[in-house]
Amino acid sequence: MAMLPEGWDAVTIDKISKIVTSGSRDWSQYYANQGDKFVRMTNLGREGIRVSNDDMKYVSLPVTSSEGRRTSLESGDVLISITAELGKIGLVPPGFGTAFINQHLALVRMEPHKAVSEFVAHLLSSEGMNKKLNGLNDAGAKAGLNLSTIRSFVIPLPPLPEQKKIAAILSTWDRAIEVMEKLLANSQRQKKALMQQLLTGKKRLPGFTGEWHKRRLSDCCYVQMGSSPKSEFYNDAGVGLPLLQGNADIKDRRSAPRIYTTDVTKTCKVGDILLSVRAPVGNVAISAHHACIGRGIACIQTNDENLSSFIYQSFLNLEDSWSTVSQGSTFEAVSGDDLRKTILYLPTLPEQKAIASVLTKADEEITLLKSDLSRLRQEKKALMQQLLTGKRRVKIEADAG
Repeated sequence: MAMLPEGWDAVTIDKISKIVTSGSRDWSQYYANQGDKFVRMTNLGREGIRVSNDDMKYVSLPVTSSEGRRTSLESGDVLISITAELGKIGLVPPGFGTAFINQHLALVRMEPHKAVSEFVAHLLSSEGMNKKLNGLNDAGAKAGLNLSTIRSFVIPLPPLPEQKKIAAILSTWDRAIEVMEKLLANSQRQKKALMQQLLTGKKRLPGFTGEWHKRRLSDCCYVQMGSSPKSEFYNDAGVGLPLLQGNADIKDRRSAPRIYTTDVTKTCKVGDILLSVRAPVGNVAISAHHACIGRGIACIQTNDENLSSFIYQSFLNLEDSWSTVSQGSTFEAVSGDDLRKTILYLPTLPEQKAIASVLTKADEEITLLKSDLSRLRQEKKALMQQLLTGKRRVKIEADAG
């Protein structure tokens, strides 16, 4: 470990903790639709140190169970994923309620007179320390960390008052990030509700009447299924056309090619609608490139009677439904016939324009919120790099303790 700031010590986790343990494999017998929370690796995130209620499972555990007593969580417990996705960090918040963990998580409970849980959680989630934690894989190719490795993991620790101050500062940023996440989630829910109403005719915009027409996609759009070029013609020197192979070449609803090809098979134009047709099926984007499309991508071009932005929003509304038509024993896929038979409901062109305008504005609001959230996360990350290494010291009041 690099030279520490004045007053900081290098300590192992076992020197500052009361408990370092993990859960058991034998939880399936206790699964229930309701009851006590059962925290798993999927409830820990890479962003921040909160324990998410998303995808939470529940258990109904006998009061006398020794397993339950051993892995019962308390406020302030630090959680670490120790299999598969190593080093995901969580911090059990106040008021979380009775909860338990399985064998994929380690529980570290601090001695409060030695270490501040929030500080340690932030430290373990910081880029540098998390990279070191991931580098201590005890299981070779199959990722895994032993409890003994966690107990002997060395961390830089400032005096307790400084830990508290740093934790308080970073927690303020976490609250700001959480508020932004809620605003974003709310905007996304509102956009989804708008799509379900406006794109089905259940809600009409002022001034529009008349019936909508039921059409197959092939009747109103040209569908081009991709075809993968030979790999020996790939390059990263920008020679030929960008290659869009699948969902990996889509980012933030726009094409984001990683490589080029000189063996051009099928192509898309700037502004064309892109659809991922192999796992995951149904992801929708707009092409920002004149590009070659591989077999994981379909390109959709509208005719003059229909608006591309309206068709794009219609496909966004259908995005979650593609699993019902996916097929294939090895991976999910949608065929060209499946795609061309897709049913759309189309109003007149003026109404399409009005609906697309409303939904596009909602997308723009979501994009701004995502940008603000990304900025907050980056600023917090930079601050963590300063505070958690002692490069930037905080001012401690004389009576702090």
